[in-house]
Amino acid sequence: MSAHPDLASVSTSPASDRPTRVRRLVVVAGASAAALAIWALAGPVAGIDLTVRLNGADQQVGAGAVVAASLAAGLAAWASLALLERLTNQARRMWTVIAAVVLVFSLTGPLGAVGAAGTAVLACMHLAVAAVLIPGLTVRRRG
Repeated sequence: MSAHPDLASVSTSPASDRPTRVRRLVVVAGASAAALAIWALAGPVAGIDLTVRLNGADQQVGAGAVVAASLAAGLAAWASLALLERLTNQARRMWTVIAAVVLVFSLTGPLGAVGAAGTAVLACMHLAVAAVLIPGLTVRRRG
């Protein structure tokens, strides 16, 4: 244990961290599943065109891109929260503010969609990932 007062409350025991790691892994996977479910319902089921224009070229948003982007966002969120937890006692509060700001900026991404319906669906995917990650990663374990 470190003598640093901010780190005094952080457990370094791998056994005590296991439930938190497993829970957070499930949260990250759930965020990805939420985005993928929206993609599947909107694209393949409802037939909404999920095409974005990047650097002048049109690209279809496929299942792989949805899973990769949402997993990357979830793992980055988890890593940044874990880092803050090691540095400060205000980690959850600070991280939640940072996550909200990142969400706002991420919502500019769907503006590159080719149609209004695609823009709405992509924005819903961003919001769904945030709706799972933000409360899911910051929930405190009971006990």
